[in-house]
Parts: sequence; C-alpha cells; structure tokens
Amino acid sequence: MTTMTINDCLGYLKDNDGYLLLTHIRPDGDTLGSAAALCHILRRMGKTAYVYDNPQITAQYKPYVAPYIAPAGFAPDHLVAVDLASENLFPEGFSGGTVALCIDHHPTNSRYAQRLLCQPDKASCGEIILQLAKGLDLLDRETASLLYIAVSTDCGCFVYANTNADTHRAAAELIEAGADYVELNKRLFRTFAWSRVLLEGAIYSGLRRYGQDDCVTVATVTLDMMKKAGATEDDCEDLASLSGRVAGSRVNVTVRELRPGVSKLSLRSNPDFDCAAICALHGGGGHRMASGCTIQAGPDEARDIIVRDILAAL
Repeated sequence: MTTMTINDCLGYLKDNDGYLLLTHIRPDGDTLGSAAALCHILRRMGKTAYVYDNPQITAQYKPYVAPYIAPAGFAPDHLVAVDLASENLFPEGFSGGTVALCIDHHPTNSRYAQRLLCQPDKASCGEIILQLAKGLDLLDRETASLLYIAVSTDCGCFVYANTNADTHRAAAELIEAGADYVELNKRLFRTFAWSRVLLEGAIYSGLRRYGQDDCVTVATVTLDMMKKAGATEDDCEDLASLSGRVAGSRVNVTVRELRPGVSKLSLRSNPDFDCAAICALHGGGGHRMASGCTIQAGPDEARDIIVRDILAAL
C-alpha cells in the first residue's frame, strides 16, 4: 500500500483512464457527492469515468448522481473508492476486485487499497476532492454543487463538532464557484416527507437514557416503526443526530434494525469519548466522535451490548 499526497493523486489520475468510482453501503451525501464530483472532474479531463450503480442510493441523492452512473457491463481499468474506509463497506452487488486508489478522511481506514490518499483532519471527503479540483483548475458550478452536498451533509449543515475553520473555508469557496447552496440547503436540511416526521415522532417517544446522570441516550429504529410510519430508506438520512439533541447527553446511540437479527449502530459523542474504539470492538470504525458498526442481533440485544461497552468505557 502506497500513501499518497494530493500531488501524487493528481499524477495518478492524469496518467490513467477507465475509472469506476465506488461509494459505500447505505451511501450518504459525502460519498455520493464526492464520487459524482470526481467523476465529473475526470470526464472534463477527457477520461472515461463512471460511478458504480449503488442500489442503495436514495431518491434524495439520485438526481445528482444519475448522470454519472455506470452502464451495465462497463469494465473498468481502475477502481477508485471514495469515502470508503474498509472492505466491509463495499456497496451491495459489488463483485470485488483490486481497488487501485482510495480517497478517504476516516482515521480508521483499513488500508485495503493499493494507494491511499487519506486526510483524517478533514470533516468530509468532499474537502479532499475540492483540493484535487483546484489542483487541476477544474472547479466549475457542477463540481461546486456536488461538493457542497458532500461537505454540508457530513457536518450536519455546519453544526457537528467535526466542523472547523477549513470546513467553512471550503464551503465559501464552493459558494463562490457557483454551488446552488440555497436550493441544496432547503432540500437537504429543511424539507421532510410526512413519513419522516412520523418516524421522528416514534423515535423521540422511545428514547432511553443510561449511566450516571443519564449521560448515554439511545434511540431505536425498528422495522415495525418504519412500517407504521410508511417510511423508506429515503426517510433515514441523518437519524443518528436525533438522540444527541437531549441536554446532558455525552454519548448518543442510534440502533437501527436493518433486517431480523441484524442491527446497525451509529455512535456520536462529546470530544472526551472515543466512539471509534467502541465500534472497533464490533468490526466497525469511523471517527473519534462519530462511528458506526453492525451487530448480528435484534435491536434490543444490540442496544444492550453497545450500552454495556459504553458504560464500561465511561
């Protein structure tokens, strides 16, 4: 595995062709916006480039990514993973292959790719792609809008603790380059389907607290709750932030039942607690204050397991 700088990565992208860009399972705005932006940049360089047709792309992001989706049967020469920290996050249906390059910002990256450009100090992978766009002098309105999706969603519209001065500077550059930030902010952060509103109500009514001074807050999202709310995957963006709205919470957990016997856990915390260390116990990872893992158990059992681990660490 070769560790790369921005200049190394620029050289690699210039020297090769035939790219397929991979996004992670249950793709969020960062992986999708970053991959679509990189694809647009590569095409402007005269390269053949597509984004893997991740079957879990939600309706919220589909319009932005659709122009870049690979046609059936496309055979790439180079696989590039974007915002994809480990092999167990490969998208559904991906049949495997050697990943030539990984561009990421997760400190827990498993270093599975042949080449790695990783900047853990960045709040989003979009900020890394922005550096590549600027290095190539290819920051246009389309790239700026796609990267604004990436940057803004991964820091919760600039309210999460990972937001720093560089994040705001990146957003300012993207706005200056023509990003449609007014429409994007409204669509991504201020407009919700009725089913999402109903689901949030059920989540709030089921919140539970644990530990000394009730410092651990846990939200649970079951398949039955989803069914009763009429919710789909489109309604599940950023559910992990809801439990953190309770005053006094130090560690916040969202337990989501993916299917019977399988639960996805998302942890968020104050700076003094290492979420990534807890998630690593279950094969997951991420950032110190924002990490995730999957546990082969129903939501109640998964909740008890993760609460036990958190309380032991506290």
